[in-house]
Amino acid sequence: MTIQALIETKLQALDPLHAYVENESHMHNVPANSETHFKVTLVSERFDGMMPVKRHQQIYSLLAEELSGPVHALALHLYTPAEWEARGGSRPASPNCRGVGQ
Repeated sequence: MTIQALIETKLQALDPLHAYVENESHMHNVPANSETHFKVTLVSERFDGMMPVKRHQQIYSLLAEELSGPVHALALHLYTPAEWEARGGSRPASPNCRGVGQ
């Protein structure tokens, strides 16, 4: 199973309404086909009433094994359904790594 698929599977524990796991390794100075840099955008009712730091801690706990090994960077965008709707259901864009293409 790929790292991305493993992350997607583990995130199902939060009963997401929307879950997007994007491998952004290609945007960084890493070997081709790497699975080291990810962006997670997740919408869950479980985040209702929860401060952002607590949301992040939940993800870190779920993905502790991946974060201690193959995953170098993890961008988290975690929303309640109301917050997601207020955003218009759009995922944030990621900047390119400054070291790529230089």
